[in-house]
Amino acid sequence: MARTDATRRTALTLVGVVVIMGALAWASVPFYNWFCRVTGFGGITGVAEAGSDVILDQTIKVRFDGSLSRDMPWEFKPEVREMELRIGETGLAFFEAYNPTDRPIAGQAAYNVTPYEAGGFFEKIECFCFTEQVLQPGERMDMPVTFFVDPAIVNDRDAKYTKVITLSYTFYEIDLPERQATLAQDVETGRNVN
Repeated sequence: MARTDATRRTALTLVGVVVIMGALAWASVPFYNWFCRVTGFGGITGVAEAGSDVILDQTIKVRFDGSLSRDMPWEFKPEVREMELRIGETGLAFFEAYNPTDRPIAGQAAYNVTPYEAGGFFEKIECFCFTEQVLQPGERMDMPVTFFVDPAIVNDRDAKYTKVITLSYTFYEIDLPERQATLAQDVETGRNVN
């Protein structure tokens, strides 16, 4: 009888450990994403509702890079590779995406900033990366990003030495939104799309 109780306690303890470890593993990705957004760790940018109230005389260069995941059939590139602006000044850059295929394709952009120390000071006001993008067959689109470099960068122990910031995007193919997937299927099967 005592042996059965000990076995039962051991089994319950092991089940509890597995449940706790599973919960920690599940929560680690959202927690890491939150941590990166708050601290700028890993080159994650900030999001601002408006431009900076302070614009310094000091300038900084911002470089732009665009790439695609291995299976993404789009063409994607920055329209300008580099711009120089005053710290705190609002910048506007465009990326061009093109779908050379004969089918609609949805994409989502992942991004980062290097050097990583600058990530927390790079503020996006508007960005195509905030939402999924859908390009129809043969469609070409200009995708804007509005941003500024927070003037607080000049007082940061590590980031104040940054002279060049690189903003990189990588587009990944994602599932088409339901309505567009239905339309694409109707076109493919020859059904009336009215």
